Amino acid sequence: MAEDNQNTGTSNGAAGAAGAEAPKQQFGIQRVYLKDASLETPATPEIFREGGKPEARVELNSRRTALPDDHHEVVLTVTVTAKVGERTAYLCEVQQAGIFAVRGFPEAAADQLLGSYCPNVLFPYAREAVSDLTGKAGFPPMLLAPVNFDALYARQKAQRQQAAGQTPEQAGGEVGQEH
Repeated sequence: MAEDNQNTGTSNGAAGAAGAEAPKQQFGIQRVYLKDASLETPATPEIFREGGKPEARVELNSRRTALPDDHHEVVLTVTVTAKVGERTAYLCEVQQAGIFAVRGFPEAAADQLLGSYCPNVLFPYAREAVSDLTGKAGFPPMLLAPVNFDALYARQKAQRQQAAGQTPEQAGGEVGQEH
Protein backbone atom coordinates (compact mmCIF):
# COMPACT_ATOMS: atom_id res chain seq x y z
CA MET A 1 0.00 0.00 0.00
CA ALA A 2 2.89 2.36 0.73
CA GLU A 3 4.19 1.86 -2.81
CA ASP A 4 0.81 2.99 -4.19
CA ASN A 5 1.02 6.17 -2.13
CA GLN A 6 4.55 6.91 -3.38
CA ASN A 7 3.43 6.75 -7.02
CA THR A 8 0.39 8.99 -6.57
CA GLY A 9 0.72 12.32 -8.33
CA THR A 10 3.44 11.29 -10.77
CA SER A 11 3.10 10.87 -14.49
CA ASN A 12 2.77 7.37 -15.89
CA GLY A 13 6.32 7.41 -17.22
CA ALA A 14 7.77 8.57 -13.90
CA ALA A 15 5.67 6.02 -11.99
CA GLY A 16 7.01 3.20 -14.14
CA ALA A 17 10.59 4.37 -13.68
CA ALA A 18 10.12 4.82 -9.94
CA GLY A 19 8.68 1.32 -9.66
CA ALA A 20 11.65 -0.15 -11.52
CA GLU A 21 14.12 1.62 -9.24
CA ALA A 22 12.27 0.97 -5.98
CA PRO A 23 14.46 -1.07 -3.63
CA LYS A 24 13.41 -4.64 -3.06
CA GLN A 25 12.78 -5.78 0.48
CA GLN A 26 15.75 -7.70 1.82
CA PHE A 27 16.35 -9.20 5.22
CA GLY A 28 19.46 -11.12 6.11
CA ILE A 29 21.23 -12.48 9.14
CA GLN A 30 24.85 -11.45 8.68
CA ARG A 31 26.32 -12.75 11.93
CA VAL A 32 25.22 -14.07 15.33
CA TYR A 33 27.70 -13.80 18.20
CA LEU A 34 28.05 -13.79 21.96
CA LYS A 35 28.87 -10.18 22.85
CA ASP A 36 29.28 -10.62 26.60
CA ALA A 37 28.64 -13.25 29.26
CA SER A 38 29.14 -13.20 32.99
CA LEU A 39 28.34 -15.46 35.91
CA GLU A 40 28.71 -14.59 39.56
CA THR A 41 28.26 -17.11 42.36
CA PRO A 42 28.74 -14.97 45.47
CA ALA A 43 27.52 -17.53 48.03
CA THR A 44 29.57 -20.53 46.91
CA PRO A 45 30.59 -22.96 48.29
CA GLU A 46 28.30 -22.50 51.31
CA ILE A 47 25.14 -22.36 49.18
CA PHE A 48 25.76 -25.93 47.98
CA ARG A 49 25.75 -27.27 51.54
CA GLU A 50 22.54 -25.46 52.46
CA GLY A 51 20.55 -27.23 49.80
CA GLY A 52 17.27 -25.86 48.59
CA LYS A 53 16.21 -25.13 45.07
CA PRO A 54 17.13 -21.72 43.68
CA GLU A 55 14.22 -19.50 42.67
CA ALA A 56 15.05 -17.50 39.59
CA ARG A 57 13.96 -14.16 38.19
CA VAL A 58 14.56 -13.57 34.48
CA GLU A 59 14.85 -10.16 32.82
CA LEU A 60 14.98 -9.59 29.07
CA ASN A 61 16.08 -6.44 27.31
CA SER A 62 17.03 -5.67 23.75
CA ARG A 63 18.68 -2.74 22.09
CA ARG A 64 19.64 -1.97 18.54
CA THR A 65 22.20 0.18 16.87
CA ALA A 66 22.12 1.33 13.26
CA LEU A 67 25.25 0.48 11.30
CA PRO A 68 26.32 1.60 7.82
CA ASP A 69 24.73 0.13 4.68
CA ASP A 70 21.29 -0.69 6.16
CA HIS A 71 22.78 -3.02 8.77
CA HIS A 72 21.74 -3.11 12.41
CA GLU A 73 23.23 -4.67 15.50
CA VAL A 74 20.57 -6.12 17.80
CA VAL A 75 21.65 -7.16 21.31
CA LEU A 76 19.41 -9.35 23.45
CA THR A 77 20.37 -9.22 27.14
CA VAL A 78 19.15 -12.02 29.40
CA THR A 79 19.75 -11.59 33.13
CA VAL A 80 18.94 -14.44 35.51
CA THR A 81 19.11 -13.88 39.26
CA ALA A 82 18.67 -17.05 41.33
CA LYS A 83 18.22 -16.97 45.08
CA VAL A 84 17.98 -19.57 47.79
CA GLY A 85 16.06 -17.82 50.53
CA GLU A 86 17.56 -14.35 50.76
CA ARG A 87 20.99 -15.33 49.44
CA THR A 88 21.95 -14.93 45.81
CA ALA A 89 22.98 -18.31 44.45
CA TYR A 90 24.03 -16.92 41.08
CA LEU A 91 23.68 -13.96 38.78
CA CYS A 92 24.05 -14.81 35.10
CA GLU A 93 23.97 -12.24 32.31
CA VAL A 94 24.30 -13.00 28.62
CA GLN A 95 24.37 -10.49 25.78
CA GLN A 96 23.62 -12.35 22.57
CA ALA A 97 24.02 -10.18 19.50
CA GLY A 98 23.50 -10.28 15.78
CA ILE A 99 24.07 -8.14 12.74
CA PHE A 100 21.05 -7.97 10.46
CA ALA A 101 20.63 -6.40 7.03
CA VAL A 102 17.24 -4.70 6.63
CA ARG A 103 16.60 -2.97 3.30
CA GLY A 104 13.56 -1.66 1.47
CA PHE A 105 11.01 -2.10 4.26
CA PRO A 106 8.62 0.64 5.37
CA GLU A 107 9.79 2.11 8.67
CA ALA A 108 7.05 0.41 10.72
CA ALA A 109 7.86 -3.02 9.26
CA ALA A 110 11.61 -2.53 9.80
CA ASP A 111 10.91 -1.47 13.39
CA GLN A 112 8.94 -4.67 14.00
CA LEU A 113 11.63 -6.84 12.38
CA LEU A 114 14.32 -5.30 14.59
CA GLY A 115 12.17 -5.16 17.72
CA SER A 116 10.52 -8.59 17.53
CA TYR A 117 11.86 -10.93 14.89
CA CYS A 118 15.59 -10.34 15.49
CA PRO A 119 15.40 -10.92 19.28
CA ASN A 120 13.43 -14.08 18.50
CA VAL A 121 16.31 -15.27 16.29
CA LEU A 122 18.85 -14.52 19.05
CA PHE A 123 16.93 -16.07 21.95
CA PRO A 124 17.82 -19.76 21.38
CA TYR A 125 21.52 -18.86 21.41
CA ALA A 126 21.12 -16.86 24.63
CA ARG A 127 19.10 -19.69 26.21
CA GLU A 128 21.88 -22.16 25.41
CA ALA A 129 24.56 -19.86 26.86
CA VAL A 130 22.59 -19.37 30.11
CA SER A 131 22.03 -23.11 30.44
CA ASP A 132 25.74 -23.87 29.85
CA LEU A 133 26.98 -21.23 32.29
CA THR A 134 24.65 -22.17 35.14
CA GLY A 135 25.35 -25.89 34.67
CA LYS A 136 29.12 -25.29 34.69
CA ALA A 137 28.71 -23.33 37.94
CA GLY A 138 27.43 -26.47 39.66
CA PHE A 139 23.74 -25.58 39.63
CA PRO A 140 20.99 -27.30 37.71
CA PRO A 141 21.13 -25.84 34.18
CA MET A 142 18.68 -22.95 33.87
CA LEU A 143 16.31 -23.79 31.01
CA LEU A 144 14.55 -20.61 29.95
CA ALA A 145 10.95 -20.92 28.81
CA PRO A 146 10.05 -19.76 25.29
CA VAL A 147 9.31 -16.04 24.95
CA ASN A 148 6.67 -14.38 22.78
CA PHE A 149 8.68 -11.47 21.39
CA ASP A 150 5.73 -10.35 19.26
CA ALA A 151 3.70 -9.74 22.42
CA LEU A 152 6.62 -7.97 24.13
CA TYR A 153 7.10 -5.75 21.09
CA ALA A 154 3.38 -4.90 20.99
CA ARG A 155 3.43 -4.02 24.70
CA GLN A 156 6.51 -1.80 24.30
CA LYS A 157 4.93 -0.10 21.28
CA ALA A 158 1.77 0.59 23.28
CA GLN A 159 3.85 1.99 26.15
CA ARG A 160 5.71 4.32 23.76
CA GLN A 161 2.40 5.51 22.34
CA GLN A 162 0.98 6.08 25.80
CA ALA A 163 4.09 7.98 26.86
CA ALA A 164 3.70 10.15 23.76
CA GLY A 165 0.06 10.78 24.68
CA GLN A 166 -1.35 8.89 21.71
CA THR A 167 -3.93 6.17 21.52
CA PRO A 168 -3.10 3.26 19.16
CA GLU A 169 -5.73 4.60 16.73
CA GLN A 170 -4.12 8.07 16.69
CA ALA A 171 -0.66 6.67 16.08
CA GLY A 172 -1.68 4.62 13.06
CA GLY A 173 1.39 3.87 11.00
CA GLU A 174 3.56 6.37 12.83
CA VAL A 175 4.73 3.88 15.46
CA GLY A 176 7.64 2.73 13.34
CA GLN A 177 9.04 6.25 13.44
CA GLU A 178 9.43 6.21 17.20
CA HIS A 179 12.59 4.74 18.66
